[in-house]
Amino acid sequence: MQLADELSGPALTCEAVLAETAYHLRSVNVVFELIEAELILPAFDLNSNLTHVQELAMRYADRKPDLADLCLVRMSELFPDRIVLTTDEKDFRIYRRNKRDVIPLLCPPKSRR
Repeated sequence: MQLADELSGPALTCEAVLAETAYHLRSVNVVFELIEAELILPAFDLNSNLTHVQELAMRYADRKPDLADLCLVRMSELFPDRIVLTTDEKDFRIYRRNKRDVIPLLCPPKSRR
């Protein structure tokens, strides 16, 4: 089964994830195209959620989370019916939303090298 088959509607995300995506794809234009095609939708305001994100950063300081991870954990609290799509399965199996709840994940299959 293709990963895309499991997704419905636009994927909600944050600017930190978009910046990482553009970096890894080496193309900001691809990110712009995904937004314009409404396949992804920036749906997070860091300023409004700063206190929560800072608390998450302190809670998971031992894991040295990046801003994108912290924003996604917070987004999972704000949008509890959504699944987090991530390649960072190791960390997201540890992170919890609302301090105790497992975050539902969708992870691409690991490549065999």
